Amino acid sequence: MERTTIDLWVGIFVALGLAALLGLAMKVGNLTTSGIGETYTVTANFENIGGLKPRAPVKSAGVVVGRVSDITFDGTTFEAVVSLNIDKRYAFPKDTFANIYTAGLLGEQYIGLEAGGDEVSLVSGDKIIQTQDAVVLEKMISQFLYNKASESPEEGVAKTDTNSTKEADDALGSNPLDAMTQPAKP
Repeated sequence: MERTTIDLWVGIFVALGLAALLGLAMKVGNLTTSGIGETYTVTANFENIGGLKPRAPVKSAGVVVGRVSDITFDGTTFEAVVSLNIDKRYAFPKDTFANIYTAGLLGEQYIGLEAGGDEVSLVSGDKIIQTQDAVVLEKMISQFLYNKASESPEEGVAKTDTNSTKEADDALGSNPLDAMTQPAKP
């Protein structure tokens, strides 16, 4: 009888653990229900969306105001067309900016809306004109490495020596040996 009770409790804890993992997986995958009610749809074009996915949050001032509903590719402009479902409770001006941000260094990507100052609000079917693409870490690293490789070694050394001497002089005041090593002025 004792063995059966232990087995029952172990089974209950395993079932609770599996339920917790399922809930966590749904939360990470943005599959849980959100507090978004009636929505209106607007679109925005981006040259590079990075790892943005459908159901990604749309935030303004850190508050989730909508979700990405669809991502397609426009073959004529060669841009990604992102459809956003925004809660009707939130009216954004027509000159709103749409930026793709990353939550943390390796976190999920989301769209951040920054409201403009226009008197007219976005309505269903409108297009957000002002957009900022996702920052692609690999592209930034390759540009940095390319710029470093294109510098000539002499320029890098000269700049470093001049900067370090100037910084040292600024920190300690003028160097007293400078007067002795420089030629006298007529």
